[in-house]
Amino acid sequence: MTLLPYPSLQKPARFWLACLTVLLLIPGLAYAHPHGWIDMRVRLILDDQGRLEGLHQSWRMDPFYSLIILEELGLAEGEGGLEAGLDQLGGEIRQNLAPHDYFTELQVGGEKLALGEVTEYTVMERGGRVEFIFMLPLETPQPLSDRTLYYKVFDPTYYLEVVHEAEGNTPLDDALVVTGELRCSTRIVPADPDPERVMEAAMLDITDEAEPGLGRYFAETGEVTCD
Repeated sequence: MTLLPYPSLQKPARFWLACLTVLLLIPGLAYAHPHGWIDMRVRLILDDQGRLEGLHQSWRMDPFYSLIILEELGLAEGEGGLEAGLDQLGGEIRQNLAPHDYFTELQVGGEKLALGEVTEYTVMERGGRVEFIFMLPLETPQPLSDRTLYYKVFDPTYYLEVVHEAEGNTPLDDALVVTGELRCSTRIVPADPDPERVMEAAMLDITDEAEPGLGRYFAETGEVTCD
């Protein structure tokens, strides 16, 4: 299943028609994955014992999808206006992402970390783009002293590309930060997919759904090493 993490599953037909129209008007986009992107910032939250409590993530939807979403919310504007519509959208996003671990994988010492349930989240419009901000807690806080954490954030079907906020090919300083008393170094490792995976993605058109897992090969890796 291709998961669109922000539109409501109950949107009227005109919403999906608008999505399709925009996608077809973007040169080259209708004939290859991905069909949209998310600019992401990640902040690791550590407690006073140097344990990782969770990842505070900010996702900015690309301008085309943002435009469609904001226009649709405007057409459906009722009591409470845009703010109420964005609040409802936030709940739909969280609900759609929950079965997929919020598109996030974490590993420390070669072991995958269990994630908790997102209860803190919001959606806002910033600079003409829709932004989903949420706190993704770990099921159990994990010590990071003298350890290295690796994470990937990706749409399993690669319908959406998730990348850290950057200028050109250089991630922004706040694309990956760590709070707390530990001294930690960070880096963002670009994806290096096998040419066969690139070909597989290129052959998918707008009507196709990739097998779950394709997005992992195109995901950047966040790396955090703490003393």
